[in-house]
Amino acid sequence: MKKLKPGVVTGSDYLTLVKNCKAQGFALPAINVTSTNTLNAALEGAMLSKSDIIIQLSNGGAQFFAGKGIKDVDEARVIGAVSAARHAHTIAKAYGICVVLHTDHANKGLIPWVESMIDASEDEFNTTGKPLFSSHMLDLSEEPIEENLAECERLLKRLAKIDMSLEIELGVTGGEEDGVGSDVDVMDNSKLYTQPEEVLQAYERLSPIGHFSVAAAFGNVHGVYKPGNVQLRPEILQASQKHVQSIYDTKEKPLDFVFHGGSGSSAEEIAEAVSYGVFKMNVDTDTQFAFSKPVGDYVEANPKAFKYQIDPEDGTPFKKQYDPRAWLRECEKSMAERIQQACNELGATGKSIAEA
Repeated sequence: MKKLKPGVVTGSDYLTLVKNCKAQGFALPAINVTSTNTLNAALEGAMLSKSDIIIQLSNGGAQFFAGKGIKDVDEARVIGAVSAARHAHTIAKAYGICVVLHTDHANKGLIPWVESMIDASEDEFNTTGKPLFSSHMLDLSEEPIEENLAECERLLKRLAKIDMSLEIELGVTGGEEDGVGSDVDVMDNSKLYTQPEEVLQAYERLSPIGHFSVAAAFGNVHGVYKPGNVQLRPEILQASQKHVQSIYDTKEKPLDFVFHGGSGSSAEEIAEAVSYGVFKMNVDTDTQFAFSKPVGDYVEANPKAFKYQIDPEDGTPFKKQYDPRAWLRECEKSMAERIQQACNELGATGKSIAEA
């Protein structure tokens, strides 16, 4: 597989990255970010693992990136996502790895958000020959499948013209992802499975237009639940691959699958899903916890520094302790460590295809 220049990858380079994952039997962690600190931590974790990485923003993450002080939420979602993308483009090369830029769940009400980001990428493409993002997600899994695929087809036609990909969702992934979720009870697994016939419909509608990936539901849910509450059936992915391959005589594993709701999954479950064509696994809940936990530990270790600027007993200044760079750095290191764990579990460690 050819080597790629470090930094954000789009178009044919993005497809090379996907093909490399499937050819070597590993997947990349897709890390939700909300700030420059979490974005930098994600890049650091991947760099330390010598792995490429997928950086993504939910609508809420994009809004937070812009700043909650912006009262126009719709505006904040767009400029936050664009700002994060430009930050990644600016610094990703310095980490020596390849980076995919993606946006997460966008349901029917968030289609205008996606379209505004496509507007920004079209402007960027007209100026530089490359889009701002590698791909976007459209999650219309709660709509009738005809409406779902019709909207995906409409947007993919725009994306394909500027070398971008589309991630779609078929079947309902339980739980909630930053305000976008379903009413499906995670205990009722019968509603959490995508049918191979639905995947075939998507392949027939979308593959002639451009590249797309599928977030299929195989019992996976967002969040972390007690063992036994979630029954994963990765074999659904295998059945879908074989169904399309048998009808259209395609190469092996013609579909590019993504694994949503990966937090808390066992190494065996992850490995099985990857073996059936998963090249991307979302990790959000676990990295949120990893980023936040050091804050409590740090405050417990330096209690006076978060009450006083100067020790009231001996006059010692606490500036070095309460300096945000001190405790935020602990958060970054912890999140980077969790991302290294994800890279190991997905088999991505040491497999970056970025040029040295």
